[in-house]
Amino acid sequence: MYLGKEVRVLLKGQAKESYLALKKREDKEAKSILNSIERVKAILKENPQFGDPIAKKLIPKQLIEQRIHNLYRVELSNFWRMLYTIEGSRVEILLFVLKIFNHDEYNRLFKYRKR
Repeated sequence: MYLGKEVRVLLKGQAKESYLALKKREDKEAKSILNSIERVKAILKENPQFGDPIAKKLIPKQLIEQRIHNLYRVELSNFWRMLYTIEGSRVEILLFVLKIFNHDEYNRLFKYRKR
């Protein structure tokens, strides 16, 4: 509960695909990332604004085209990242996890260059 509202965390699109792919793997890295995702999901249910907000001018065009107007980033283990957006009503708050990916894919999405 957050401000008297139920909070649901939903995996959507690429995030769901990445999560399922990680669950199929049995290596230490995948288990570490999955544990990190579950830990963050529990935190987000208590505090939906836990992640680092991304400035509106930095939200990638492909996400703006999907009508994403607020975006948050959470760092996961092994330099992975999770992006999510918040939608709400009077009754509940929905967190849509949009992407779960490694650092290189994150840099590509935001057009960061290696030094």
